[in-house]
Amino acid sequence: MTQTTSAPAAPQRAEWTGQLGFIISAIGSAVGLGNIWRFPGVAYENGGGAFLIPYIVALLTAGIPILFLDYAIGHRFRGSAPLALRRLAGKLGEGIGWFQVMICVFIAIYYTAVLAWASSYFVYSFDLKWGSDAAGYFTGEYLQLADEPFSMTFVPAVLIPLILMWIVALVVLGAGVVKGVQRLNMIAIPLLVVGFLILVVRALFLPGAAEGLNALFTPDFAALADPSVWVAAYSQIFFSLSVAFGIMMTYASYRRRRSNMTSPGLVVAFGNSSFEILAGIGVFATLGFFAHQQGVAVADLEGLKGVGLAFMTFPAIAAQMPGGEIFGALFFGALTLAGLTSMISIMEVILAGVMDKFGLTRRRAVYGIGGVLAVISVVLFGTQSGLTALDTIDNWANNIGIVASAVVMTITVLWIRRAGTQLAGHLSVLSTFKVGRTWLFFVSVLGPVVLGYMLIATIVNLVQEPYSGYDSGYLLLVGWGSVALMIIGSIVLTAAPWRYDPDRFTPWPPVPTRRVSGVTGAAATPAATQNAAGIDEENAR
Repeated sequence: MTQTTSAPAAPQRAEWTGQLGFIISAIGSAVGLGNIWRFPGVAYENGGGAFLIPYIVALLTAGIPILFLDYAIGHRFRGSAPLALRRLAGKLGEGIGWFQVMICVFIAIYYTAVLAWASSYFVYSFDLKWGSDAAGYFTGEYLQLADEPFSMTFVPAVLIPLILMWIVALVVLGAGVVKGVQRLNMIAIPLLVVGFLILVVRALFLPGAAEGLNALFTPDFAALADPSVWVAAYSQIFFSLSVAFGIMMTYASYRRRRSNMTSPGLVVAFGNSSFEILAGIGVFATLGFFAHQQGVAVADLEGLKGVGLAFMTFPAIAAQMPGGEIFGALFFGALTLAGLTSMISIMEVILAGVMDKFGLTRRRAVYGIGGVLAVISVVLFGTQSGLTALDTIDNWANNIGIVASAVVMTITVLWIRRAGTQLAGHLSVLSTFKVGRTWLFFVSVLGPVVLGYMLIATIVNLVQEPYSGYDSGYLLLVGWGSVALMIIGSIVLTAAPWRYDPDRFTPWPPVPTRRVSGVTGAAATPAATQNAAGIDEENAR
């Protein structure tokens, strides 16, 4: 008899207090730094207003379908990514789940650094500490960026807030799913929305705001003929919704058995996209003001997305505008809140996987595993070479790790395991919005094809041209080395014995496994509904 089959059953799983707690927490995960500093620039560079067409298509054909797939797996099989995928697809599935956990490990250790920068700049906003040279201040006095790729010289201005952000994150996570994660999101998300709305309204009344909005929304329909524009749209939706690397799967596993899954998913997806468009309006209205002040066109500005937009361009704008102190505080306060809620969700993937596999208590997992990650994060990103390492790991973790995870997961679950009808039936039996063959086509055919193309194109590009002009040896060690460590870590963790028997589990409710009726997502067969209704309430909780 193996260790797995002799192990006891797992303890009862934590649960959200209700649908609202789940929705707000899922929105908190989806709405992150990328909504504010990535979407506006991506839209501007890929057709302006015309970009909304491929963006909406990508949302409907990839974002929402794969979000539903994560929800279905996590909710039906009641576990973290490794546990849920193990119950669905055996050891191969478990390995994919641990790969997703390893992706989150690498993202967590650098994401907190950006969170530390944002919190520092929130404080700096009240006296505009960066002065008239925001770009020079960020790379010079603040980060003290070194010329060499590796430096062990710590920067106190980064080190102190980095430690504080890790303490905040671990305290929240240590409090539990409801008292920590859900409570934080219930407070932070309303504050984020209100604060950002104030910022947007203020930006719209700045001189030159109209020119900024024209630059963003004037459509270039010729761009729609460029395949790279469509890839950019799918890429933005994919990364923005936090799908295919364990977050939504883990969050769905905390929902009660009798829970509507698809309708809340639509709320999360459209809420996330609405915030992205709101962010685009606020950012480009502000950039229009900056261009007006400089006497140039918006197209001539530099730093329209990413770290450059957040920590160089926006501080420079705040320094030139009336009430710039409050404007800067609102912007960096929003960045901090968005980053913190996303950081918590990333860490929850790691902790849930470890607790499920090794039977650790939450506190031991949080302060043991979390503490180790915090130390690594401080050593790597509290130094003068932190920005270079962050940029490199971020690119490989997102554009290689997450996309590869999505491709392998969809092929394993839907092609090899052929679990599509089971998962569609699960969603349809429990939810008001039904899914069927159309959803199956999107997640089993269109999704893997589009994401596979993105993955191959990205790998070819990274091989042909060194990323950001960095040294090839450095990229091999830090970039490709990160992916290699993710793979090795997933293999080692899959081979480790389970504390509790992962296979001692019965999925609920029973659903049809042969077919899903309805091209547009009709309900599952009546027999499945009857079976679901016949399950005792104790099992359904």
